[in-house]
Amino acid sequence: MLQPKRTKYRKVQKGRMKGLSQRGNQLSNGMFGIKSLDYSFITSRQIEAARIAATRYMKREGQLWIKIFPDKPITSKPLEVRMGKGKGAVDHWAAVVKPGRIMFEVGGVPREVAQEALRLAAQKLPVKTKFVIARDFQA
Repeated sequence: MLQPKRTKYRKVQKGRMKGLSQRGNQLSNGMFGIKSLDYSFITSRQIEAARIAATRYMKREGQLWIKIFPDKPITSKPLEVRMGKGKGAVDHWAAVVKPGRIMFEVGGVPREVAQEALRLAAQKLPVKTKFVIARDFQA
């Protein structure tokens, strides 16, 4: 699963997700992609499940790019532990996704194959998504 090799700080604050995605909102590699329509933390397990679903449908044809990376540590305290005594240990890693963010891109396959592969990948993600096509795509 994806996670950073090293970070400046071991734990970070939760922060707020507001506004639209300012970067990563255009297709850069492939001809087709899925764009987020919601705010969410997407865990490394969800990214991996979506990747497996898409590549399995494409039968190792074409190429799949993952355009998000889980670089935010999410902490949690054990069950039935009283409040206080500091912040919990790092539980998992998540990517912060805002509306407009391209999450996955596909290239080198026909439109129908790409659309179905990305539909299967989107089912594994906790956000509403939209299928997008590059402007310079010739049908």
